Amino acid sequence: MAGEGTEHGHEHHVDRKDYGRALRIGVVVTLLVFVIEVAGGLLSGSLSLLSDAGHMFIDASSLLLALAAIRAAQSLPTRRRSYGLHRAGIMAAFINGLLLVGVSGVILYEAYQRFLPPEPVESMLMLVVALVGLAANVFIAYYLHGSQDLNVRSAFLHVAGDALSSVAVVGAALFIMATGQTIADPLLSAGIAVVILVTAIGVLRESTEVLFQFTPRDIDIDQVIGEISSVPGVKGVHDLHIWSLSSSIRVMDAHIYSCETDARKNEGIKREIKERLEKFRIFHSTLEFECEECVETGACVLVRE
Repeated sequence: MAGEGTEHGHEHHVDRKDYGRALRIGVVVTLLVFVIEVAGGLLSGSLSLLSDAGHMFIDASSLLLALAAIRAAQSLPTRRRSYGLHRAGIMAAFINGLLLVGVSGVILYEAYQRFLPPEPVESMLMLVVALVGLAANVFIAYYLHGSQDLNVRSAFLHVAGDALSSVAVVGAALFIMATGQTIADPLLSAGIAVVILVTAIGVLRESTEVLFQFTPRDIDIDQVIGEISSVPGVKGVHDLHIWSLSSSIRVMDAHIYSCETDARKNEGIKREIKERLEKFRIFHSTLEFECEECVETGACVLVRE
């Protein structure tokens, strides 16, 4: 009876909203603002504007990677790539995280250099350019928010973080206009770098967990075992593994102990298990049924760590 009852659920239930158009618009707008902020930073002498421009450039890279990853994920499976290219989005998120770490390091170094001899800043120009950057970031973030896809969400975090830094630059410009204290510029730049670094760590952590096929953080594996074991006809579970193929596709395989010899009854057990797995957002599962005496082992529940 080993091997009987193996089934693959092919319904992936991915994030259905098409973010491609929003990402394409975002790339164009972000690159335009990047050019404006570079020019504004050089003309005004503002390091925080140049730092924000660097963040905008990374945003453009992030949006491009996200767009490429979405296209790759939509590719049809082949004999060599039976899952298609769904991992492309996770790789893009990982690369984005690494880029963010590098940017935060550069900004922190430049801010340190500015602390030694504070330089004059043209606060009015700094304010106008920062407001343009803020408007652009809010516009892009609005169209990207709400996605459960880690790749799109990482791009959204880039843009949202840059929007926050634009707010801070506006505040710094107003402060310099009111007090003439240009030390606010490198201080703000350091703050932006810390925000970028925190964002990078979060994206790297999540993408690494998917790449290493960790059990999703919001899943209690004991609850999954209990749910399966409570299905009538199930005598036990072993060799259970749950991982994420991408941020929106979860996969599970398990061996199910059942002493049923009627194939139709086993099909009913499989359907019931799969329906219960949906509460954990697991829509793709492989279940292999086995018959084994459970008298000595009791519930026969075993999970390999």
